Amino acid sequence: MSNEFDNELIENGKEETKRDKFIRLAEARTTKAIDMIRKIGNLGNTNFYEYSREDVETIFGTLEKELRAAKSKFNAEAEEEVVFKLKR
Repeated sequence: MSNEFDNELIENGKEETKRDKFIRLAEARTTKAIDMIRKIGNLGNTNFYEYSREDVETIFGTLEKELRAAKSKFNAEAEEEVVFKLKR
């Protein structure tokens, strides 16, 4: 099984184009992000977890901010990195 950082050659031995590399990495990383978002959604099961409305707002506010920052990298300068922490 290959990972997203394997040799940048396609099957016929030619060098991978920038477009091909973008597609390969975008598909792999987006799939991973979707999986992790679904796992965050699983935290909403109150049979197993306890959380506050503030926790929920913090989680989704941070995710939304990071999505905006990632999207902005396709158009302009990047925003500063966000560190995520919940209150105890």
